[in-house]
Amino acid sequence: MTTLERSAHRMQEPSANLIELLTNQAARYRDQVLYRFLPDEGGEALEISYAELDRQARAVAAALKKRAAAGERVLIPSPVNLETIVAFFGCVYAGLIAVPVPPPRPFHLCERNRGVVEDAKPALVLAPSAIYENATERFSKNPELLAIPWLSVADAVMAPARDWTRPAPGPEALAFLQYTSGSTASPKGVMVSHRNLLANSVLIEHGFGLGQRTAGVLWLPFYHDMGLIGGVIQVLFAGGVCTFMSPSAFIKRPFRWLAAISETGGNVAGGPAFAFDLCARKVTAEQRAQLDLSGWEVAFTGAEPIHAETLERL
Repeated sequence: MTTLERSAHRMQEPSANLIELLTNQAARYRDQVLYRFLPDEGGEALEISYAELDRQARAVAAALKKRAAAGERVLIPSPVNLETIVAFFGCVYAGLIAVPVPPPRPFHLCERNRGVVEDAKPALVLAPSAIYENATERFSKNPELLAIPWLSVADAVMAPARDWTRPAPGPEALAFLQYTSGSTASPKGVMVSHRNLLANSVLIEHGFGLGQRTAGVLWLPFYHDMGLIGGVIQVLFAGGVCTFMSPSAFIKRPFRWLAAISETGGNVAGGPAFAFDLCARKVTAEQRAQLDLSGWEVAFTGAEPIHAETLERL
């Protein structure tokens, strides 16, 4: 039996696409917490359950269908927060093509996103509240963004979820476009299908070996495959839970990532090699004494060269 067949056998209802994956998991796990977000300034964590993500995705999809035709592209400026996740699955539920991009810096020109807009020709910008508020003023240096109709995720989730009409994309149908960084040339879109994502999730689950015990703690950007595919989609596939914090919160205070792993009992966490090096250099002996990382079973890394010295220091 192949790895894919073993995974299909494990899941009670094998999924042909991301819509089936979320609806099946929502029926199975219902009110279990799926994603948790730690605000940058502290305070109570924000949570969303499997069933609530399914409900909000239906509502967003119903709102989107009134504004864009099936197969059109939707640009999602993607800060690491729960609204970005809802926006992504809302596009999937609407049969639209999500285009996650880095959140543009206010009052700054963003050449990368300009290239994406020129190539993808999105019909709509679906923006989390942090991006939507005062957008006309803050993104005046990016007129190509403001020329596209905008919809806030907060408004979209208020649409009646019962108005959702379920599409039925085949396994080879396009799920989203992932653009290259544009650091050496114009950003190039990679077409990622539903089959691509589900097959990748099978392999990650096989490699991690955690299944429903998956308890991730991540700070990785959602416009990057390690954050979106290895974090958001993988945890949903496994039937686990993931705690997120923003990349800036980690960069400013690496100890916060390790503390979250310790406090939540996280068993899988990772990132580019620089993240481990930053922890090794910036976390003090006094801070290390506060940590219990005995439950951390899988530490993954990638996306850049991995140096033996970094692993030794860690």
